[in-house]
Amino acid sequence: MTIHYEQVGGHVARITIDRPEARNSLDLHHFRDLANAWRRFRNDPADWVAVITGVDGNFMTGADLKTYVPQITALQAQILAGDIDEIDGCKLRDGTDAVLRSLKIYKPIIAAVDGPCVAGGMEMLGGIDIRIATERATFGVMEPKRGLFAGGGTTVRLPRQLAYPAAMEFLLTAEAFPAARALELGLLNEIVPVDQLAERALQWAARITVNAPLAIQATKESVLRGLAVDQREAYRIERDLAGTIFSSQDAIEGPQAFAEHRDPVWKGR
Repeated sequence: MTIHYEQVGGHVARITIDRPEARNSLDLHHFRDLANAWRRFRNDPADWVAVITGVDGNFMTGADLKTYVPQITALQAQILAGDIDEIDGCKLRDGTDAVLRSLKIYKPIIAAVDGPCVAGGMEMLGGIDIRIATERATFGVMEPKRGLFAGGGTTVRLPRQLAYPAAMEFLLTAEAFPAARALELGLLNEIVPVDQLAERALQWAARITVNAPLAIQATKESVLRGLAVDQREAYRIERDLAGTIFSSQDAIEGPQAFAEHRDPVWKGR
């Protein structure tokens, strides 16, 4: 298994991409495993925040072009030829789920980036909330350099997350940007030394998990759903989510803990 999922305590899950021999590029089966890791995080009530990272100076470089394209072509052909929607446990949607394009996760996600975050790595980054990186991390929407198209969400999400000129600098040059430039353009939250990356990611997670989990998830849900609709509908979504949170047990616990001068004990209910 080269996609590792571990619960590291404090309601934090860590997902590690461990395929350094291919610079953490993924074939069909690894996309499936990464998608399954995200589904596990989404569905496990014990995990409130996820940290995604890589190994040996690699984050994620997208699809393994040597294997993925032939595999996905074969999968599509077999699906068209028979009454099946998967081969060897792999589905067509695993790729888009793995890069968080088609999978709805309202729990917070933190990226701890060391090394290249390009192509599918950048697409996945667009679905991640907090991004920290080392000085040697690089970022790029490199598909056009191979005559390809970034169809995993980047052309939709990046212009919504960055200023338009910054987004188009990434999208149209198809260059790899150093971490310092990515921070300057607004893609990152901070840059840290390599030996501090793992610990800093957990510190970010702790800053989030101190808060009520349902309120945090509803906040992210309101933001993501609100960005996809007009302002009037966004206000309706926000109102409905607020009603749900104010009727929760945690909404009683929070003010009570404040009045009693103690830390709240969140139940996630």
